[in-house]
Amino acid sequence: MPTLDYHDKIAVLDLGGEENRFSPEFLDQVGAHLDTALADGAQGLVTTASGKFYSNGLDLDWLGAHAERAEWYVGRVQALLARMLTLPVPTAAALPGHAFGAGAMLAIAHDYRVMRADRGYFCFPEVDIRIPFTPGMAALIQAKLAPASAVASMTTGRRFGGTDAAALDIVDATAAEGAVTDTAVALLTPLGGKDPATLAAIKNTMYATAVAALTA
Repeated sequence: MPTLDYHDKIAVLDLGGEENRFSPEFLDQVGAHLDTALADGAQGLVTTASGKFYSNGLDLDWLGAHAERAEWYVGRVQALLARMLTLPVPTAAALPGHAFGAGAMLAIAHDYRVMRADRGYFCFPEVDIRIPFTPGMAALIQAKLAPASAVASMTTGRRFGGTDAAALDIVDATAAEGAVTDTAVALLTPLGGKDPATLAAIKNTMYATAVAALTA
């Protein structure tokens, strides 16, 4: 279950200690915590997790049991990605473990990413599990990664450890065990105090194409 805490003025949203898949209930909880953090005047947001997964992404079990709601469900997921992409405060994903599929996309939607150096994989497995990217998901990744990094991650299904992910600028920094969240908080602390409306307008302009594709 996601929980919200604070490091001074930086909100820290822990996605949980399991696989943190995007069930409808999970999406509701994350959305509610984002609402709370913004209402409380947080000057930055870090998302992290307390187990060996940051997130394994789509809840395929739920989707298999509710196939008739697939379009609605994907729309919910993409709405979260679009919201994170344009959140009116600086954001950082602190990855203490695996980030796969839509979980990796959630990390990409943040302004910055910090990954544990010695454990965990960052992976877009879509090519290997025969699930093509939606136009919105592809637009999100391509908006945040250089072309060579997008090709290396989107077309291969490769699992990147922290060092390799940093070499391709998929993540901005690596950290030792136990230091991932603190490193992410340290990235955001100097950026506190930005005007939320201005920052939101800038992000919406920067990522207009991706946001339009995610919310179409």
